[in-house]
Amino acid sequence: MPLYLTRFSYTPETWAKLLQHPEDRRVAAKQYIESVGGKLHGFWYGFGDHDGYNLWEAPDYVSMAATAIALSAGGALSAVHTTVLLTVEETIAALQKGAAIRYRPPGTTG
Repeated sequence: MPLYLTRFSYTPETWAKLLQHPEDRRVAAKQYIESVGGKLHGFWYGFGDHDGYNLWEAPDYVSMAATAIALSAGGALSAVHTTVLLTVEETIAALQKGAAIRYRPPGTTG
């Protein structure tokens, strides 16, 4: 199954609710991804551009998109960014296929 990295940020209202009632949001994240046949591999908070990071496994893009849409629609997050992760083997296969593509920059011929 493909792996996905999600970066997210909470709204100020969500942080206020968590201050009043701290909870382990890994439990909820696990339920969300398992409901589409996936698996949560990790959940972290951090400093910087985003408040948190999830590493998920989902059976397909549609399942991951459904999870991201549901999270976004919930209103607790101010930002959600999901990246499809490639294995080293998949990247090597892409490099091999890419080598066969004859790219022509705009404005050039031949």
